Amino acid sequence: MVLSDVLTVIEDKKVTLLAILELSVAFNCVDYILLSRLQSRFGLDGVVLAWIRSFLSDRTQRVCFRGCLSAEMALRRSAGIRSWSLLFLFYKAELFDIIASLGRTGHSYADDTQAYTSAPVVESQEAPTRLTECIERLDRWMGQNGLKVNAEKTRCCGLDRGINQPCRTSLSSPW
Repeated sequence: MVLSDVLTVIEDKKVTLLAILELSVAFNCVDYILLSRLQSRFGLDGVVLAWIRSFLSDRTQRVCFRGCLSAEMALRRSAGIRSWSLLFLFYKAELFDIIASLGRTGHSYADDTQAYTSAPVVESQEAPTRLTECIERLDRWMGQNGLKVNAEKTRCCGLDRGINQPCRTSLSSPW
């Protein structure tokens, strides 16, 4: 999807600035935040919400190795949500509201989130500021919701027919 969008705007003589944000604490989500969002934002309730609540709580595991079964161990409370799960997508759905509210485009796969903006070449000097604002808003939201952007693995780059070098990468100043 991102590649298709980029190729389309390149044909229109525009540049695209892309930020690829990787989450470093994607597994430490707080279950009650998710449950609240499932109810208020997505309208899930009753039996469905009860089933999800039971899936996220009181989980145990055992290991069988060479015919020996270990003792049952309780899993951490946050172990129910994994970055690749549908529940995790529900959890971070607000990220895309933030991206869209700033007029940017976003995509996600597992714990990677991509935000990008395109502009005509003559207006491309302003694009880094617009994308930086988006990254900062996403970073604040993540911090308030039990997630964290891994600044060392976050990358920003410019894409057009003449740009093939990655931009400077730093969460505090990606450009």
